[in-house]
Amino acid sequence: MAATEEARRLALVAAQAAADKKANDLVLLDVSEQLVITDCFVIASAPNERQVDSIVENVEEKMRAAGTKPVRREGAREGRWVLLDFVDVVVHVQHTEEREVYELERLWKDCPRIDFVDSAEQRDGDE
Repeated sequence: MAATEEARRLALVAAQAAADKKANDLVLLDVSEQLVITDCFVIASAPNERQVDSIVENVEEKMRAAGTKPVRREGAREGRWVLLDFVDVVVHVQHTEEREVYELERLWKDCPRIDFVDSAEQRDGDE
């Protein structure tokens, strides 16, 4: 069973919020076939702890505006890998070094990717 439309919508909101704060290597995965606890993963990275924090704050703000808030937030103190659990969507914001070590997208390589186009890139392409 594929991710719900609402889960996909929220994953796109989270991804755009991360992109707005210059997150690197955004990957959206439909993990609904593999996990019963969530539908989508959003994976993003940043080169330093300050940017990780900035991305996390923006994701929380935009998701709250979209009608949801995290039920769990882990790793914020260290700023190296923050996990935001929005039930249907789990957002991983990782320091670039952690991303290279843990390779989450490789672990979930059998899951379908969800297409995402940064709205800023889309606007730049329209000019």
